[in-house]
Amino acid sequence: MRLRNLREPAYFGGVLLLLSLIPMGAAVVCVASDLLVHTRYFGANPVKAGEHFLGDWTLRLLLLTLAVTPLRWLTGWVWLTRHRRKLGLLTFAYLMLHWLVYVLLDVQLDWHDLLKDLFKRPYIMIGMGALILMLPLAMTSTLSLRRRLGRHWQSLHRLIYLIAIAGVIHFWMSVKKDYSEPLFYACLLAALLVARFWPMQHRR
Repeated sequence: MRLRNLREPAYFGGVLLLLSLIPMGAAVVCVASDLLVHTRYFGANPVKAGEHFLGDWTLRLLLLTLAVTPLRWLTGWVWLTRHRRKLGLLTFAYLMLHWLVYVLLDVQLDWHDLLKDLFKRPYIMIGMGALILMLPLAMTSTLSLRRRLGRHWQSLHRLIYLIAIAGVIHFWMSVKKDYSEPLFYACLLAALLVARFWPMQHRR
């Protein structure tokens, strides 16, 4: 399909950033309010609820980042590519906050409990593996490092697909009863991977 070079709507980048930060701000305010003022925005266990809330938004933003290229192909909005880096960094910020809530508020820096959790709940190890894989992507997101790495930058950033698969598995294994939501994310990820790689194979 021939791309139509449509102009980017005014303030799109600012609106996208604001909308992406609203859930993060809500999570911070609600968890702090529940712990300090004893409100019940996140229920009886605000730490766990806030942790899961941030994890959900991490996965949503990750999938939205992967959707940029297929959406660009479908709509012809070439300018969408300029916002992929922003979405990737926002995903990393949510993932770090998700992890910090777990380490600082859930296990409260008790390394014995943390190690016990890692071996008792393998999905935590998978989630931490995804965090470790995402660190070099965030560190090499600047334009100067992208130029310095050259073609190796693109190879490195293909780790995003492995990170997305690990994120869906992490979510799936953490659910105890209702698998409808992780199944939805798994199907969405599968569709995005097919939409991303099938045209490349078809061209070859």
